[in-house]
Amino acid sequence: MTSEVGFSNRSRVAAGVVVLAVFMTNLDLWIVNVALPAMGSSFSHGGHPASLGDLSWVLNAYAITLAALLVVLGRAGDRIGQRPVFVAGVVVFALASLACALAPTLWVLVLARVVQAAGAAAQLPTSLALLLAAVPPERRTGATRTWAAFGGLAAAAGPVIGGLLVEIDWRWVFVVNLPIGVVAVVAGLLALPAPAARETGPLPDVWGAVLITAAVAALTGALVEAPSWGWAAGRTLALLAAALVTGAWFGVRSVRHATPLLELHLLRLPRFGAAGAGTFVFGVAFAIMLLSNVLWCQDVWHWSALRTGVALVPGPALVPIVTALTSRAIRRFGPGPLVVVGGLLFAAGLLWRTVTVSATPDYLHDLLPSMILTGAGVGLTIGTLIAAGVQSLPGDRTATGSALVNSFRQISSTVGVAVLVTILGARVDGGSVGDFRLAWAIGAVLSVATSVFGALLVRAPGTGATPSAGRAARPREAAVE
Repeated sequence: MTSEVGFSNRSRVAAGVVVLAVFMTNLDLWIVNVALPAMGSSFSHGGHPASLGDLSWVLNAYAITLAALLVVLGRAGDRIGQRPVFVAGVVVFALASLACALAPTLWVLVLARVVQAAGAAAQLPTSLALLLAAVPPERRTGATRTWAAFGGLAAAAGPVIGGLLVEIDWRWVFVVNLPIGVVAVVAGLLALPAPAARETGPLPDVWGAVLITAAVAALTGALVEAPSWGWAAGRTLALLAAALVTGAWFGVRSVRHATPLLELHLLRLPRFGAAGAGTFVFGVAFAIMLLSNVLWCQDVWHWSALRTGVALVPGPALVPIVTALTSRAIRRFGPGPLVVVGGLLFAAGLLWRTVTVSATPDYLHDLLPSMILTGAGVGLTIGTLIAAGVQSLPGDRTATGSALVNSFRQISSTVGVAVLVTILGARVDGGSVGDFRLAWAIGAVLSVATSVFGALLVRAPGTGATPSAGRAARPREAAVE
C-alpha cells in the first residue's frame, strides 16, 4: 500500500506485524540473559555447571551471525522484495526456536541459535523497509523511532519475560517465539505491502560476511577464554592474530570489492557515520549493563530468576514512555541533543551503581535508581541513533543501511558480553564486587562517548543533502547496477 492512500486499517495491521516481529527477534537476543545460570546447571559436567565463557556463546553466536548476515539479507530484500524475505525469515526463526527448546546439549543449542540468527537477519532490515512502505511520508520519522524503540524495549524487557519463563523451565524462553511467529506469518501474508524490488545487481560480498564472522568470533573467543587460558597462552594469541588478519582482510575487500558488505561511502555521510559509531559504543555499554545486572542479582544477591526479572522492570518500562514523550523534541531540536542527554543519563545510572553497590541487597537505594536512569537513557538514545542514521540515507539504501546500523548493534553486544566475561572470569558465579564496579565504570565511559557522537550529530548536515551525497559516493556501484 502506498503512502498516497493514507494510513488505513491495513497499514496499521502491517505496521503491527512488523513491530511484532522486531519485538520477537530483539527479545530473543536478550531474553536468554536471565536464563544463563539455569542453562549452566542444565548442561553441567561432573556436577559442575557449564562455564560462563561457554555459556556466553549462546548469546554471542546469535549476535555474530546476525551481524554478518544483516547486510547480505537486507540487500536480498532490496533485490528480491522485502515481503518474501521477511516472511521466510519469520518461518526460519520460529523453527529454529523450536530446535533451541529441544536442544540436548549446550553446543546443539549454540548451533540452533546460529540458525535463529539467520532468520532474524532476514527480518530486521526488511521490516523497516516494509514499515516505511506502509505509512505515509509524514509519519515515517516517528515510525522509524517506534520500530527502533520496540527493539530497545524488547532488549530491556528480556530479563522480565525470561524470569517468568525460567520459573517454568529455561526452554520456554524459546517456546514463546512459536505463537508469535505463527501470528506474524499469517497476518503478514494478509496485510504486508509488497513493494517492488529496487535492485537487480549482485548480492554483497558473501565472502566478506564469512571474514567478518571469523574476525568477530576470533576476537570474542580470545576475550572470553583468556581468563581460563591466560593472556599470553598460545591459543589466546592465535585467536587474536586470527581476528587481526581476518579483520584486515575484510577491510581490504570492503575497499576493493564492487559490491562490498560494508559500504564505506555510507560511513562518510556525516550523520550516518556519527550515528553508527554512537550505536556501536552505546551497544557495548548496554550489553555490559544488562548481563551484569542479571548476574549480580542471581549470583551475588542470590535472587531467583523471577525476582530478578521483576526487579529490572522499571528500566524497560521507561523506554517506550521516554520515546513517546520526546517525539516532539526530536522534531524541534533534532537527534543530537537527545543522544547527548541519553548517553549522560545512562552513564549516571552505571556510575550510581559503582558508588552505592553492596553485596547486601538494597534494591531501593542501589538498583532501582540505576534502572530509572539507564532506562531513560535507552529511551532517548537507541531509537534516536537508529532513526538519525537510517533517515540520513538515500531511498535506495533504506534496507541495506538499516542492516548496517543493526550490524553495529549486534557486534557491539558481542563485544560487550565478551568484555564482561573477561572482567568477571570464567565461572557463572564469578566476579567480585570490584570486578562489577570496573565493568560499570567502563560502560559509563562508553556512554559518555555516545554523548560525544550525539554532539557530532548536532553539527552534521541534515538529511536533505544525503541523497546527492550518496549518489556521488557510489560511482562503482552505479556502474555495476
